[in-house]
Amino acid sequence: MSQDLLISFSLVILVLPLAGFVALIFLGKRLPRQGDWLETAAISSALVLAFVVLVQKLTNYADATLALNFTWIDFGNVPGIGPLKIVLGFSVDNLAAIMLVVVTIVSALVHFFSIGYMHGDVRYSRYFAYLGLFSFSMLLIVLANNLFLLYVGWELVGLSSYLLIGHWYEKKSASDAAMKAFIVNRIGDIGFFTGIMILFATFHTFGLQEIFDSIKAGTIPHGSEGWLTAAGILIFCGAVGKSAQFPLHVWLPDAMEGPTPVSALIHAATMVAAGVYLVARTFPMMTADALVVIAYVGAVTAFISATIAIAQNDIKKVLAYSTISQLGYMVMGLGVGAYTAGFFHLTTHAMFKAGLFLGSGSVIHAMHHALHHQGDHHTDAQDIRNMGGLKSRMPVTYWTFITYTLAISGIPLTSGFLSKDAILAGTLAFSHLTGHVLIPIIGFFVAGLTAFYMFRVVFLTFHGEHKEPHRLEHIHESPRIMTVPLMIFAVLSFFVWFSWSPLSADNGWIVQATQRPESIVPASSAAMGPEAFAEEVHHQHTTALALSLTVALLGIIVATVVYKRRKIDADKVAAALPGVHKFLLNKWYFDELYNGLVVGGTLAWTNLLRWFDNTVIDGIVNGAGAITKVGSYVSGKFDSVVVDGFVNLTAYASGFGGLMLRKFQTGKVQTYIVFVVVSVMVFYFVFRMI
Repeated sequence: MSQDLLISFSLVILVLPLAGFVALIFLGKRLPRQGDWLETAAISSALVLAFVVLVQKLTNYADATLALNFTWIDFGNVPGIGPLKIVLGFSVDNLAAIMLVVVTIVSALVHFFSIGYMHGDVRYSRYFAYLGLFSFSMLLIVLANNLFLLYVGWELVGLSSYLLIGHWYEKKSASDAAMKAFIVNRIGDIGFFTGIMILFATFHTFGLQEIFDSIKAGTIPHGSEGWLTAAGILIFCGAVGKSAQFPLHVWLPDAMEGPTPVSALIHAATMVAAGVYLVARTFPMMTADALVVIAYVGAVTAFISATIAIAQNDIKKVLAYSTISQLGYMVMGLGVGAYTAGFFHLTTHAMFKAGLFLGSGSVIHAMHHALHHQGDHHTDAQDIRNMGGLKSRMPVTYWTFITYTLAISGIPLTSGFLSKDAILAGTLAFSHLTGHVLIPIIGFFVAGLTAFYMFRVVFLTFHGEHKEPHRLEHIHESPRIMTVPLMIFAVLSFFVWFSWSPLSADNGWIVQATQRPESIVPASSAAMGPEAFAEEVHHQHTTALALSLTVALLGIIVATVVYKRRKIDADKVAAALPGVHKFLLNKWYFDELYNGLVVGGTLAWTNLLRWFDNTVIDGIVNGAGAITKVGSYVSGKFDSVVVDGFVNLTAYASGFGGLMLRKFQTGKVQTYIVFVVVSVMVFYFVFRMI
């Protein structure tokens, strides 16, 4: 297959879900079954083409980057800049080819699952239309080879996620969650946009390869390595928002208000993965200082969210904080220089985390059905404390859920073990070479917590006795349209799809296809060399494997003792540590902190501005108006009394004079002769007296 045909296939993959979105928006309710088959067929076709592109790319063009560029705007010769034109385009390298498959396979299976889960929904066709828009937006991010189109896809992902999270917008909690996700992501996007503008102002192009080539040639923003570090961190701010990293992680748990298939789509391989993909895309321009910041942000995120997940009782909230923790793992891996391991974990996590969310959706679907049959509209169908004993009633869901849980816990023979072990080995190597010992400590501790809280969910949901025995009779396995995607994700959670070795992914096809790219930043600010790092990772591999397996097994054992064997009463432990339990249950009080400082501070500032506007600005305006009104009144009185009085007096005097003179103008000669004689006599006597 030629390169041109391969890039054409990639563009078809991009357009297919968009075409489905347009068709369903305008014709959805007129189509059979409201068009769910149309969007599902579109994304399924995109999945088939994505596999073709991946196989052809890795087989025939493994070391090439296939690109299609076009000039969008040509400004000509701009004074002070020179020739300036904006070139946009798409490209397919190994990273993009793998992501095409990851995004389309998760999206396709979510579409199929949604047919059963969303059956009878009041906005059924619109839901599938928004799924198409979301998939298109993510695929645009994957294929864009320039920051402009990438940013367009970035914002479209934010918009479509807002629409999906708020699908049931008649619920205030859902509409609030959608708004929260949208606003929090805008905060990170401001940093992302600022970073893009710094690069564009320096290089006069949005093309990533052109920017990399210029940096490699010695051109950096303002000639300062500090500015290059700042640009890298600002670009990373976009990932902080989209991938829910500390301190912008607060939107993702609330996004659980959307339909469960949406949670799987957003929290597996699409929206939240966009930030990790962005860091991987811009990795060559990241300085050592920027990577250290990225590593610590990822580590802190993984730690905070894992501790919160321990105390949550909503099954989707536990999985949401688990997602944040695993995203922190990926970001931490990229930050320490374990580029391949970080991206590898993105692909493996996409499979078992999408399965976990769909598995939770299967449980919630069954719980809702049973509660509805009993006429119970008060019991929370998502609270794991209201479950238990579902293993026998939902065997497919149970065994697939167990598979996903083993994978995310990092147990051998699963894909999660391979990728998590690679990241932890990278943290040990980074610590040994740089002295940052806190990062691997957090990494291994979080690995143990992950195994603990995930098996807590398994034991409370599927084992033990059900909260209400009569309700258990009405709980049944989900329909095949929902269980088949669960089985596919479970199969994809095993190691064999990624590496023939169950203990190492070094010879796996993803690792071979996504080697760490060369750093193009100045040598003085570059991170450690990839050769030295790779050698140290190799030395630390066995240690990381033993430690990760130990902490994972320890977490499983503790969860078994507490929640399955009931040797330790979790409620008594919580009562003995009320402060700690409340702190974790309330999610470290981040929402309260942000409501008090950010929201409350914003409201206080707006109230101050309102007072200033009402009191000072309006006072000045109203005072000026009053002064003008008084001046106008005085001026009016002066005009009407003085000026008009003088004018009227003159008119009256002229009229009176005319009236008097009119008496002497009789028109008779005799009268005029008498006036003359009298006047002569008067003058005679006057002069005589003188």
